[in-house]
Amino acid sequence: MTRTPDRTPARTPRTTSPGTPRIAVALFTSDLRVHDQPVLRAALRGADEVVPLFVRDDGVRRAGFTAPNRRAFLADCLADLDAALRERGGRLIVRTGEVVDEVARLVTETGAAQVHVAGGASGYALRREERLRTALASRGCELTVHESVITVVPPGAETPSGSGSDHFAVFTPYHRRWEAAPLRAVLGAPRVVRVPEWVAGDPLPARDEVHGTSPGLLRGGETAARKQLSSWLANGVSAYEDRHDDLPGDATSKLSPFLHFGALSPVEAVHRARQKGEAGADAFVRQLAWRDFHHQVLAARPAASWSNYRERNDRWRTDPSEVKAWKEGLTGYPVVDAAMRQLAHEGWMHNRGRLLVASFLTKTLYVDWRIGARHFLSLLVDGDVANNQLNWQWAAGTGTDTRPNRILNPLAQAKRFDPHGDYVRRWLPELADLPGSAVHQPWRLEGLDRARFDYPDPIVDLAEGRARFERARS
Repeated sequence: MTRTPDRTPARTPRTTSPGTPRIAVALFTSDLRVHDQPVLRAALRGADEVVPLFVRDDGVRRAGFTAPNRRAFLADCLADLDAALRERGGRLIVRTGEVVDEVARLVTETGAAQVHVAGGASGYALRREERLRTALASRGCELTVHESVITVVPPGAETPSGSGSDHFAVFTPYHRRWEAAPLRAVLGAPRVVRVPEWVAGDPLPARDEVHGTSPGLLRGGETAARKQLSSWLANGVSAYEDRHDDLPGDATSKLSPFLHFGALSPVEAVHRARQKGEAGADAFVRQLAWRDFHHQVLAARPAASWSNYRERNDRWRTDPSEVKAWKEGLTGYPVVDAAMRQLAHEGWMHNRGRLLVASFLTKTLYVDWRIGARHFLSLLVDGDVANNQLNWQWAAGTGTDTRPNRILNPLAQAKRFDPHGDYVRRWLPELADLPGSAVHQPWRLEGLDRARFDYPDPIVDLAEGRARFERARS
């Protein structure tokens, strides 16, 4: 991947005069695209020249959210964004440091009167907005925060009528309101982006600079995102309602990484899916509503990123050997192990697999959900705070699930969603020669050569695990 050195030796404040072009800053965060990009379009409308800025934020790095898979995918997205801007006469300016400091420094250099940014849902994003507003106000610069850029419906836009609550805690009523909410029009990509020639930036990061990535990691960027969405809507979405839980069929959209980085607009995805007018498209749109649901919960309860949304007074077990077996895909339950090995290889996991492994860790092993959430964030290319943490809390019964004590039986789930064992064989080569659905319970096969198959017995009896959990939650 080519790196573009844009840095100039000095960054000195520019002296403005009555004839100086008006400059605005478009601060990119989780919206790395030019199509349906309200932040960029607003900046272009309000100024003669725009600085498209991305800050490699030291705060995000210190918080532990810069896992190798996401850093590599981010590098792809930034390279693709820069290429799209260059096609329109512009370029992406990359700076490195504390985001508020870097934006303020750029405003001082350029005399920019406005900074535009997409609204976020996490506590970190909300604090960033407030700090930006304060820092820019002292420089005579206005901060404009744009909603429905990262989500379809802005967090907080829909609240329960007459309840006094600031968010929906149950998905179904939220979904009804979400479906009825007005959907903004999709914005076309700008034809021209004029960037001041003298503004300096750091070299673009490159994927090959990142070590420790998953071997099967997807390529990032808006170009790939738009191609994937078009292909999915043409060939995959019609069967989605019936096949979205099909583990071996892998019939999901694979759009979550692009949505996480904003290389794809969720608003455009909803518009285009609804145009299909079929049940599969409706089921897909419902998943985007779940994504927004978690964002509005987190925006209202930022502490839910690491604290129980609903306290269950759990007395979580600690068994490092069991956690290690779970992480490495060696629990003795093939469907659980297959999903964990998919995560390690691709930096991504099938949605049904995520539910299975989360239930197994938190309910069957009775291990704190935060341990699982942290491991997922270390690998998932689509790992964000809202969806990762709140899905984990849902599985653990400490979140918004209205049936907090539900337990997913991995054997029953395997029989239902991988009936012939094809998913397991794909990810557990040591079991590839076993016949049919017998692959899900290899320890019960008579005459199995353990040395040949090299697969462990179950680390826990399912009945014992269930009884232990039910005693603890009683």
